[in-house]
Amino acid sequence: MQTKISTKGQVVLPGPLRRQLDLRAGDPLDVEIEAGRIVLTPRSRPRYQIKLLTDPATGLPALSAGPDAPTLSSKEVEEILANFP
Repeated sequence: MQTKISTKGQVVLPGPLRRQLDLRAGDPLDVEIEAGRIVLTPRSRPRYQIKLLTDPATGLPALSAGPDAPTLSSKEVEEILANFP
């Protein structure tokens, strides 16, 4: 795979790599130079305990990852579901 550096110094990681490593926008990466190569290493993200609950307002099933879990956008939910086995 190949990518380019933008005029702002930004690099886009190809989609297949992001999906393989479960990387999302805003995920932190460590950057190092090793033997003349640029090495990007994803930092581990906190894992949340997912629970299936009943929404008290609607009575419908809902997933909860706890109060400290980030809010997902519709686009992020769509990406997660697209990669769901």
